[in-house]
Amino acid sequence: MSYAIDPGQAKALLEMEQRGSFPDPRGRFGPFGGRYVPETLVPALDRLEDGVRRYLHAPEFQQEFSSELHSWAGRPTPLTHARELSRRWGADVWLKREDLAHTGAHKINNAIGQALLAKRLGAKRIVAETGAGQHGVASAAACARFGMPCVVYMGAVDTERQAPNVGRMKLLGAEVIPVTSGDQTLRAAIDEALRDWVSDPAGTYYLLGSAVGPHPYPYLVRELQSVIGKESRQQIVERAGGLPDVAVACVGGGSNAIGLFHPFINDATVALLGIEAGGRGPGLGDNSATLSFGRPGVLQGCYTMILQDDDGQVQETHSVSAGLDYSGVGPEHALLMATGRVTYLQATDDEALDALAECCRAEGILPAIETAHAFAGARRWARDNPGGRILIGLSGRGDKDMPTLQKTLLRGKL
Repeated sequence: MSYAIDPGQAKALLEMEQRGSFPDPRGRFGPFGGRYVPETLVPALDRLEDGVRRYLHAPEFQQEFSSELHSWAGRPTPLTHARELSRRWGADVWLKREDLAHTGAHKINNAIGQALLAKRLGAKRIVAETGAGQHGVASAAACARFGMPCVVYMGAVDTERQAPNVGRMKLLGAEVIPVTSGDQTLRAAIDEALRDWVSDPAGTYYLLGSAVGPHPYPYLVRELQSVIGKESRQQIVERAGGLPDVAVACVGGGSNAIGLFHPFINDATVALLGIEAGGRGPGLGDNSATLSFGRPGVLQGCYTMILQDDDGQVQETHSVSAGLDYSGVGPEHALLMATGRVTYLQATDDEALDALAECCRAEGILPAIETAHAFAGARRWARDNPGGRILIGLSGRGDKDMPTLQKTLLRGKL
């Protein structure tokens, strides 16, 4: 089930999005977004919103942010021409290498930016949530860089399947708290981080890892992650001689995808393709494909598309990838789907693992399982569009996924 709106309204909303009208003063992306939180969090969100207005685009903040991205995080990340995948797929395939950023994924862009903002707001400690562990590692690294204590909440299921990242977080000085309530994955971790923040909204800063949650987080994360698309757009024009025909990214909460997509929103010739986790199939509880099978509702502070049953109860999800295993999605993605500007499809667990293996063999790159969903979707697009130029957001590296890969792809081959 997908969300549809009147074609005339969709056109008007897309024009507003292209003009930069969203989010509006209420934090809405058309019908989506907003702020649905306990009263105790309203002052903290008001302080955050005021800080975003005052600091985010101020020259001093942008200069420090850019300096840290360059000298510490390793930006700009390269754009790699995937020669063998191009030959196999009959396409011109380019990879935006967020896997080569410090800590191994796009998450570091957001972590640096929010940590700098937290210091300006006078926070004494940072709390964060994580699914695949990459945001937790990035948050721990950024807090170590700027001298702030860090607590990371992580679902107990994810602490097992992402054990290497748990160790990395601890080495970087973070306290990792396994969450045993709820589905014990990303949704439960966000719930616990929000509870922690409610207990000390003045002294604690919640460093939210994706473009989800109450306003202003979806906007803030988008702005910090848009460096991906800005670099990609410039690099592919310089290297390939023009814009891509399609830009492809995996979508869980949606931070890497919105970061890649947003700078291309006004390029009518560039198709945008988000790939969700199709898991085991289309049944409720068998996937994490929120935009494909969800309905509008309120989850963790905003109105967006969520996976829920007929009674409105949020459902547990499934994906072989911890980072896509989430029953909601960022409100701007919900808007982009409703307007038709972005097409959202799914890749199953098996398709993603097969695409991961192909990338390893063909390009000598081990992508994250999350990222492999984008490769699966891009490969499918190439079959239908021979000779097209494809830009794939390679959002993270797959070292962290070795425990899962040893149980799946490598079973019986070691």
